[in-house]
Amino acid sequence: MIPDDPQERQLLIAEHVLGLHDPQRRQEIDAWLAQDEEASRLAGHWQEHWLGAAELLEPAPLPSRLWRRIARQAGVAPSRWQWVWQSPVVWRTVSASLLVVVALLLGPLRQPAPVYTVILQAPGEAAAPGWRVTVSASGDLQLIPLQEVAYPRQHSVQFWTLQDPARGPRSLGLVERGQPVVIPASQVGEVKSGQLFELTLEPPGGSPGDRPTGPVLFIGRAVAL
Repeated sequence: MIPDDPQERQLLIAEHVLGLHDPQRRQEIDAWLAQDEEASRLAGHWQEHWLGAAELLEPAPLPSRLWRRIARQAGVAPSRWQWVWQSPVVWRTVSASLLVVVALLLGPLRQPAPVYTVILQAPGEAAAPGWRVTVSASGDLQLIPLQEVAYPRQHSVQFWTLQDPARGPRSLGLVERGQPVVIPASQVGEVKSGQLFELTLEPPGGSPGDRPTGPVLFIGRAVAL
């Protein structure tokens, strides 16, 4: 059933573009889009917008263990999957899908979009986003967990950013496990496209110096919206 609420309809279309529905639901939505000119136009807007935005993202190679797992589950040779996943077209599609997920997580579409967004992922795990960062037009930053992650309790998780490699990383404070964080613009400072953000595992109370000392848990770069 197609919802009557405009926001729910927009969210439904976004999910449809992403391919999150089962075949029966997709058929129902396709029939609706064929009859509703405004809904069809919105679906086209989603596709064009996110495919264009995906050009901002750089592809990252998948780890070899993931190749083997994909090949094992699909029953094909790993070399065939590698050829598919090294295709720029496939990567643009995957990147676009990830951006649609980001848009869905941002909340109702009528709210002002952030100036920058960052998806923090575990190193080498491109398909496993752990945290989302958004920077509003006013410069305030919001860090939101996307998954449950277990950390050693005798350690702290610290949030860092790197804008200028010559100056090195700068701490944005400690992060409570599984808790969202809001950081004011005065503490965040200027944010630029491509700026690095990361979460590291540190001793209790955080890094003893002004640089990360522990392993990187999640990392990502800012993308301008």
